[in-house]
Amino acid sequence: MSDNTIATISSSSFIRPPSSLRILLWDIDGTLMRSTRAGSFKDYTVPMLKEVFGTAGRLPQMKVSGMTDLQIVGEALKHEGFTHEHIRDRVHELRESYMKAMRKFTGNGEQVFEVLPGVREVLQAVHDHPRYQSALLTGNIEPAAYLKMELGGLAGFFTLPGAFGDESHDRRDLPALAAERIRKHLQLDLAPEQFIVIGDTPNDIECARHFGARSLAVNTGRFYSEDDIRACKPDALLPDLSNHELVMQTLAKL
Repeated sequence: MSDNTIATISSSSFIRPPSSLRILLWDIDGTLMRSTRAGSFKDYTVPMLKEVFGTAGRLPQMKVSGMTDLQIVGEALKHEGFTHEHIRDRVHELRESYMKAMRKFTGNGEQVFEVLPGVREVLQAVHDHPRYQSALLTGNIEPAAYLKMELGGLAGFFTLPGAFGDESHDRRDLPALAAERIRKHLQLDLAPEQFIVIGDTPNDIECARHFGARSLAVNTGRFYSEDDIRACKPDALLPDLSNHELVMQTLAKL
């Protein structure tokens, strides 16, 4: 047997089968990062709604954690006579106005978002591990999601296509959208249980369960207690992502 053959056999022994791959679907707000001031999201979404629809409806009074941006708009405006169809028809205009308002909000020289403790270390650890690949699964519209990742210095960790809040009024639709894109991108037939949704709200857990994915909940959101999250029965629950070794041990069991 030649040296080249031995080297080929040796290197192939480290290749993992596709069934061992785990796709991590990351929420953003409350999981990877959050605004430095609670409620500042409305500083740029209220002007956007007024510009596009002439009213912000009941948005100033709403608690929006865990909702997709389309769902937020729909809930805010449903008593103003705007249906989901009206909103979908103007989604391109909504995106443009949203990003104009968000760039103005984030371009004033102040730190408006903060990366949560341990996030960079965990993202680096899973990036370096052959078992994991990461994608975004977020209620943010797509350009807003990537702007937040750029502002936080996290954009390079997300190598797969994800799913975003301008694609559905129902967060439960997002894992299937992401999975379809990721399967095509990797050219692999991945099972739902090979996906792990990581988030901080009951909606993150519910969308994972609806698709058949695993769920890892973190208790880092502003609006839900540990008891609230535990009651939703995630597959795993951590207080935060600050202990990257514990995170990796937890992921290994999912």
